[in-house]
Amino acid sequence: MSGARAAGFDVTVHTDGPPRQLPAGADLAAFRILQESLTNVVRHSDATAVTVTIGYGADRLTVEVADNGPSAAGGRAPVTGGGNGIAGMRERAQALGGELAAGRSLAGGFRVRATLPLGEGA
Repeated sequence: MSGARAAGFDVTVHTDGPPRQLPAGADLAAFRILQESLTNVVRHSDATAVTVTIGYGADRLTVEVADNGPSAAGGRAPVTGGGNGIAGMRERAQALGGELAAGRSLAGGFRVRATLPLGEGA
């Protein structure tokens, strides 16, 4: 998150539920998804603010990164199509039995939301 802040974004972090120790696989996947999502905001968005929400449920972790600006078209750098950021994030989530959704939000901006199970194998 420090990279997004250093790039001039106003970053807000919300936590839902009491934070706790996570299984190693879920912890690493959540970290990488957050990292890639914030990198995409810095590279491809004209946003000024980013909201990160981490939700600790009884049996799942939810990670969401939402910005307040347009993504890709007119952003800081053109999208070349050569990357695999969203596909890679989706693969990380699915490898643990989770899911990932990414796209423009109804409120404007771009949103990435991953849900990762915290049961056995996570």
